[in-house]
Amino acid sequence: MTDAPRRTALDALHRTLGATMTDFAGWDMPLRYGSERDEHVAVRTRAGLFDLSHMGEITLTGPQAGQALDFALVGNLSALAVGRARYTMICEAGGGILDDLIVYRLAEQEYMVVANASNAQVVLDALTERAAGFETEVRDDRENYALLAVQGPEAPGILKSLTDADLDGLKYYAGLPGTVAGVPALIARTGYTGEDGFELFVAPGDAERLWRALTDAGTGAGLVPCGLSCRDTLRLEAGMPLYGHELTTATTPFDAGLGRVVKFDKTTNDGDFVGREALAAAAERAATAPPRKLVGLIAEGRRVPRAGFPVVADGAVVGEVTSGAPSPTLGKPIAIAYVDAAHAAPGTKGVSVDIRGSHEPYEVVALPFYKRER
Repeated sequence: MTDAPRRTALDALHRTLGATMTDFAGWDMPLRYGSERDEHVAVRTRAGLFDLSHMGEITLTGPQAGQALDFALVGNLSALAVGRARYTMICEAGGGILDDLIVYRLAEQEYMVVANASNAQVVLDALTERAAGFETEVRDDRENYALLAVQGPEAPGILKSLTDADLDGLKYYAGLPGTVAGVPALIARTGYTGEDGFELFVAPGDAERLWRALTDAGTGAGLVPCGLSCRDTLRLEAGMPLYGHELTTATTPFDAGLGRVVKFDKTTNDGDFVGREALAAAAERAATAPPRKLVGLIAEGRRVPRAGFPVVADGAVVGEVTSGAPSPTLGKPIAIAYVDAAHAAPGTKGVSVDIRGSHEPYEVVALPFYKRER
């Protein structure tokens, strides 16, 4: 047995490119290749290329695959059309979030669930247990995929030069099988940056070939390799939650302002799913007297808040930062925080973040901080 981190199929290439590597959820992943700010700006203005092969792919097949997912997850996945994808969550019986997921319906009786790297085994175990009473097979496909993402306004043009797949007809949160630079791939119009872009699921043995082809095709468009550091600031600006920060087993989807992903009107399984009763109670609390809400905070000064820093008002703690970083797009530090409902309205005055004993003033704003022009 070894505690050494796992390596993706692109590990040697990252090191050749001079990437700073970091242990992330048990994987050795590129944190940055040069300036994380420059990588961030490239995605916002041109394009960035990411290795996301640490994500966890789990496939469900069989005549009751959709029904099993309806029971196991909070969404109505049996209603998902073939070729479409949906953001959803898997919760404990008590309503706490085990992970947030994207589910792709690949065929009438085939779904692919993509879990966060840190939770992939937990999700696999939960799906296996919850699907036991259904006519479906749950398969661990983590070793069968590498995942590359090209994100940014130039991403469609770069990808079009390498495939004859109908990218113009590919909607957001949809996927189709195709060939990219001669490599068979599931081409999905999804991402975690707030920009247009694509995620490409391929065999690990094809990953380096595809990375090099995308790099060559993107040279004239300003595409750069990007690491996890800028991926975090990009998702933060876009108001996208990160598991372990905004989402935990101590929070429900309604606590996080994502109650829309919970579907109580499912027609399968007599409407039953894991966590239904607890989530119905959470929905009622959120509608009547929510204790805290998830908000955005923009600094008036230059000091950067970090996860766990207290949010204060009138000398009392009224919340806690879940994520914080400098925003290259806004040119100021930003944060996402859970705060008491009384201090959650955009424009609320007198809110500060306690940064190592200094109360730094922050403006309360609605999420997201950044939204691309469509």
